[in-house]
Amino acid sequence: MCSGRVDMGFVLRAFENGIDGVFLGACHLGECNYITHGNYQAQNMVLLFRRIMEHIGLNPERLRINFMSGAEANVFTESVNDFVKTVKGLGPLAKGEGIDPTELKTRLAEVKRLIPYFKIVNREKLTTRLEGHDHAEAEKLFTKEEIDKQFAEVFSYWIDPEKCQACMTCARRCPVDAIISEKQKIHIVDQDKCVRCGTCFEVCPPKFRAISKITGPVPPPPPEDKRAVVRKGKEEAAG
Repeated sequence: MCSGRVDMGFVLRAFENGIDGVFLGACHLGECNYITHGNYQAQNMVLLFRRIMEHIGLNPERLRINFMSGAEANVFTESVNDFVKTVKGLGPLAKGEGIDPTELKTRLAEVKRLIPYFKIVNREKLTTRLEGHDHAEAEKLFTKEEIDKQFAEVFSYWIDPEKCQACMTCARRCPVDAIISEKQKIHIVDQDKCVRCGTCFEVCPPKFRAISKITGPVPPPPPEDKRAVVRKGKEEAAG
């Protein structure tokens, strides 16, 4: 499998299951067997996730990527042995960092929820091709301050009940069915399913502009008995 197919979600799942370290072996940069050069993407994913680990209190040395060819068995053996030695030195996951296992599960669950968000806000850097093997330079692609800021400024999409006219456009275009919609009823963004791709924001008809991009807590949706839509034209006529 191409290393570029390794998703942040796979790495996260390993840590959720109590694995003490994750090692990725990838082809040498610039020597992709395909046309995708997925090893660059794998490197960037690892660099980003190491910063995320740092933010939630996990030692980033628990995640590593090394580049090698299929003919370099000696490199693979040396790399894996060195990684195993490093992880053993760090101790068991969570315990080695002095984090309560229950607290770590909570932190990992929050990261899991935000993975689509991190992919969106870092999409340009995630597709960057970092040439060479200078580890110190590569680590600068994502800074601690940058990731801390992204955690602090998580954005969401919210449908304004006063503006929504239940046109169904956002619901039809949402790629993950995160819009709770019914005819003649105010639509609601399911925040647990939303991947923050911005499709709903882009397709909402300009005459309504019912969807906003907000930072911070999302206002609660209207109760079920308050979701009926009163068409603007009828409302004005009634007034």
